[in-house]
Amino acid sequence: MKDQLIEIMPEFLQIKDEDVRNKTLAVWEEALTTKGWTIETLQRMPFTLLADNVQVSFIEHVRVVCQMCIAIKDVLVKNYDHAEINSDHLIAGAMLADVGKVWENDEVGGKFVKSLHGKYLRHPFTGVMLAHKHGLPDPVLHVIAVHSKEGDGFKRTPEAIIFHHADFVDFDLVR
Repeated sequence: MKDQLIEIMPEFLQIKDEDVRNKTLAVWEEALTTKGWTIETLQRMPFTLLADNVQVSFIEHVRVVCQMCIAIKDVLVKNYDHAEINSDHLIAGAMLADVGKVWENDEVGGKFVKSLHGKYLRHPFTGVMLAHKHGLPDPVLHVIAVHSKEGDGFKRTPEAIIFHHADFVDFDLVR
């Protein structure tokens, strides 16, 4: 499954630290395996259930937001000597921020709906739980935890700020 995940989301390969990359992939493998989903199921899922007729897939959303994060980081680092942004933490966080949606949603009769798990826990909580279980560092957990409304009022790291805004740019423009 690892090779299939890299094939559909090559941004995993942008994580230079092999340990962080492997742990990030392991989170995805566990989320899918535990749920009983295949790569094909993942590719069919819309990126949000909060709007009707969503034309952007979950995978497209994850990839686009990660690419935006990398671009924002590159511009900041190029122009500001004082910009301190950990690329691996940013990219791993971007790749994992929405992994909890695998458990937050179910596919019923070809339609994606909120799962029982999702009625109790939103995806940031599940994502942090899975990432912690696989030993990802706290700065990555932070990006996952504070990327959505759950992080409002919490001081975000530079990596979390970048992801939060890139995520909402994509969400607000394509839903």
